[in-house]
Amino acid sequence: MGTLPGPSPTTTPVRVALGIDPGTAIVGYAVVAARGSELSMIACDVITTPASMPMPERLQHIYHHLGEIVSTYHPGEAAMEELFFAKNARTAFSVGQARGVAMLALANGGLAVAEYTPRQVKQAVTGYGGCCCGGYLPPAYRLVSDPHPNLLKQVRILVPRVTL
Repeated sequence: MGTLPGPSPTTTPVRVALGIDPGTAIVGYAVVAARGSELSMIACDVITTPASMPMPERLQHIYHHLGEIVSTYHPGEAAMEELFFAKNARTAFSVGQARGVAMLALANGGLAVAEYTPRQVKQAVTGYGGCCCGGYLPPAYRLVSDPHPNLLKQVRILVPRVTL
């Protein structure tokens, strides 16, 4: 008598996750499908707003685009890095506004948002929380054809979400 085989790749459920890096000028996002340890990129891009646009319109633009992303790709889960700022409170305030709008768009789309500290993201990506990730991604996560830093960050933010 042999052992029973594990689940076949066709029976392993697919998890679709959305990662968000909020900002008022640039909101990065990535949508990844995970089947076990196998990942595939569904979408990865940025939402931009011009500095000349009034803040309420910028936030509305971000909200509507994120709503469209949720409606288009139907993620089952979302992840966002926790807000981090050092010296510039004004920047932290505007990023906080964009972050709140992003959370609202995700919540209105029926998604709970998992939040991770930068240290948790680094730990999940590199195995060491004190390491600086830079553009590093393990081979399985090198799914982005455009090496724009905002896009790579979104994939990194999804690592702890889809590997837990």
